[in-house]
Amino acid sequence: MPRMALRTALTPMVWGTTYLVTTELLPDGRPLLAAMLRALPIGVAFLLWSRRLPHGSWWWKAGMLGVLNIGAFFALLFVAAFRLPGGVAATAGAIQPLIAAGLAALLLGERLTRRTAVSGGLGVAGVAMLVLGPAAALDAIGVLAALAGTVSMATGVVLTKHWGRPVDLVTFTGWQLTAGGLVLLPLVVIIEGLPAEVSGTSLLGLAWLSIVGTGWAYANWFKGIQQLPVASVSFLALLSPVVATLLGWVALDQRLSMVQVLGALLVVAAVVGAQTPRRVPAARVRATNVQDTGADMPDAAEDQHPTSRKAPDVPALPVPALDVPTLHVPAQRRRRRSTCPEPAC
Repeated sequence: MPRMALRTALTPMVWGTTYLVTTELLPDGRPLLAAMLRALPIGVAFLLWSRRLPHGSWWWKAGMLGVLNIGAFFALLFVAAFRLPGGVAATAGAIQPLIAAGLAALLLGERLTRRTAVSGGLGVAGVAMLVLGPAAALDAIGVLAALAGTVSMATGVVLTKHWGRPVDLVTFTGWQLTAGGLVLLPLVVIIEGLPAEVSGTSLLGLAWLSIVGTGWAYANWFKGIQQLPVASVSFLALLSPVVATLLGWVALDQRLSMVQVLGALLVVAAVVGAQTPRRVPAARVRATNVQDTGADMPDAAEDQHPTSRKAPDVPALPVPALDVPTLHVPAQRRRRRSTCPEPAC
């Protein structure tokens, strides 16, 4: 895997700690509050540090990216989490790489390869084996929310790649986190309300989720989007449920079956397969190089007998005529230099 892919993979691995931190450190029944506090404070802090606001069309572009990547994604994710078992919601989110790859093919011209499709299928199967239980129940609203959140995140990734980054990484991340947090703020006030008090344990969990799990993680994520293909970045998100399952097994003493282990291996295979660069045949590379340089391909006969190649026609250079003066030697001097008698000559 490329070094940038390994670095970007740290973001979904950090996101995989969200379940453990939320269940063990944060207050129950306030998912929207946790999502808003993850995004808005660190987003405002980034803006205060950079002191740069969007300009021109980037007012609505930054707002749209903040809604797609953070605001709408978090809200729909929590709706799905409330109405569906966690395994069903995670399995619905596993189709994000395929959606992102399809959007990238339409908007960015990235090629949707067979390897991407196969890796996408392995990823969905692996996540389903990892987190989907036999008694999982389906709810229409929950399924629609899960699919809408997946489409929102995939669209945000593709548009982030398509529009580029007009400012430094911290400022760019601050714009989106602030926009997403402002979208979540009225939902928190209307649906959940603000808490009367916050414990020290909750502050510790919010500090981890805000500073590391959101501020650093999203900045690292956006940098990876700029330097890697969309399909490669989107497949890295499949590592999040793997880390969440492993942390539950290590820290919460949850059981891990052989089916889950096999599912985790399938997810890792899908991620690695999506990051491996596609090999191009040597003949195709040679033909491409020849077309780029404008040279002609030698035929087979000339390759087998290089000595039989026809020499190139070199045009003759005109030689200027030189006027050489004629020397007139007297006849008497010519006779004296003769080495034979005059009759014989």
